[in-house]
Amino acid sequence: MNTTPFWRPVAALALGGASLLGALSAHAAYNPPIHMANGIEYMSGGVSSDEAALMETVAPRWPATFEFAVKDGSRSEFASDVAVTVHDAAGRTVLSQVKAQGPFMVARLDPGRYEVEATLAGRTLKQTVEIHAGSPTRTLFLWPAGTDVSAHS
Repeated sequence: MNTTPFWRPVAALALGGASLLGALSAHAAYNPPIHMANGIEYMSGGVSSDEAALMETVAPRWPATFEFAVKDGSRSEFASDVAVTVHDAAGRTVLSQVKAQGPFMVARLDPGRYEVEATLAGRTLKQTVEIHAGSPTRTLFLWPAGTDVSAHS
């Protein structure tokens, strides 16, 4: 005869489910939202260490990754609140002044050549980026020392 009360396994299952749900929602808090503009998906973040780790993990799954930093002596400091504009090879604007909310931004750009402008504190850097199918690309935008990262672009 089984003397284990019925409620013990039910309580254990409920407690385990609640713990799992709590862990999942805590993890979800670090996922930056995916945005869309002109049919282009993009995501930015990386301000916290958890978010930066997530962005590093997902970057290889996106065709384009942009990283933003300011030179600070012999090292670099991450930059955020960068306004990003992307033009395709024909000069059409595919992303216009979208705000990167952290030092990393990923975008689902189609294969091709793009001119990317990143503006921080009124200083714009431009780079040409070539996207190849199945081969993610990473581009660093590095502002010179003295760029005021506390100012908004």
